[in-house]
Amino acid sequence: MPKSTEELKNELRKARGLEGFLVDNQKDFRQYTLAEYLNHLLEEKHLSKMKVIADSRLERRYAYHIFAGRKKNPSRPKVIALALAMGLTPEETQYLLYYAGAEQLYVRNPWDSVLWYALDHHMSVVDTNLMLEKMSNLPLLVEKEENANEIL
Repeated sequence: MPKSTEELKNELRKARGLEGFLVDNQKDFRQYTLAEYLNHLLEEKHLSKMKVIADSRLERRYAYHIFAGRKKNPSRPKVIALALAMGLTPEETQYLLYYAGAEQLYVRNPWDSVLWYALDHHMSVVDTNLMLEKMSNLPLLVEKEENANEIL
């Protein structure tokens, strides 16, 4: 895993020069597209793309577009739904959000705290959505007609 943002900040503060810092830490800078990172996670965790997409509750075709790199900036809730479906840790989810160009989870935000908890406890997308609604937060999923689901 790459160095944490805090580690990089500390090294940057202590660096004698910017060029040396950039060269020394090149491997810790963004190195994947979202699609590359998702597919890397599938391989690393021995997950089925079809199962992850089904468990994410995303519209199937849209989710395949994310994995193929045709949809480069899905919304933050959609990325979190994929993280939940993949059983990612909160830390792994932070990287996924980073590669998606989305805001990382911030536990001082009540909605984000619920998501962090759900990730940490390997909850499903459906159970996470129910917990969000129970806590009077905006849901991750919005039910559509005929049992179809759409992520905000």
